Amino acid sequence: MSRQQSQLDGAVAAFRAGEPVLIHDFADREGETDLVYPASAVTPADVARLRNDAGGLVCVAVPDDVADAFGLPFLAETIDHPAAADHDLSYDDRSSFSLTVNHRETFTGITDEDRALTISELASAAATARGDHSYDAGTFADEFRSPGHVHLLRGAPDGLADRRGHTELGIALASAADTAPAVVVCEMLDDETGRALPREAARAYADRHGLAYVEGAALVDALT
Repeated sequence: MSRQQSQLDGAVAAFRAGEPVLIHDFADREGETDLVYPASAVTPADVARLRNDAGGLVCVAVPDDVADAFGLPFLAETIDHPAAADHDLSYDDRSSFSLTVNHRETFTGITDEDRALTISELASAAATARGDHSYDAGTFADEFRSPGHVHLLRGAPDGLADRRGHTELGIALASAADTAPAVVVCEMLDDETGRALPREAARAYADRHGLAYVEGAALVDALT
């Protein structure tokens, strides 16, 4: 078995078991490793790990069809401000950012308990929306309010064939594992430098904690 296949099999098995996976995108893209969870499995302890061990922005990515059901816009297309006129991203053509939300049963929305509730309910809503064509933006608004403390990311319409960011890599992994179509992604940062955690250090973290690690190239090769 090749190293890529071994990485892929380990990542899919971990996701099916509700465990996190470390995904490195590409050296010529962001060059970052994200800690990625199936959103349906996230607990307050997992949010604490995302804060303490990863340190980046905690986001929930959903595929294009679910985003349509939720009525999610691309944020850059809705902000009427000069700062939104030109993203000038060196690593991609566009941003995946959409709304920020809290579940309506949260208080401030920022605590580990509140964010875990918002994240797990987003997974539940995503699964419902995919199977219920009556689910719409109004249904979403009954459950969630914006602005909030969980950043939503909208996947590209054609997934990895269209864009190869952590948004699409995580969504593709969720699809391969047959989990709810919603994933948590959070960049892993280096406490010493404040920069992206080097790939070797991310692999070492995965090894220390018994977690799956996979290269974006392995996901693209196997899932496209």
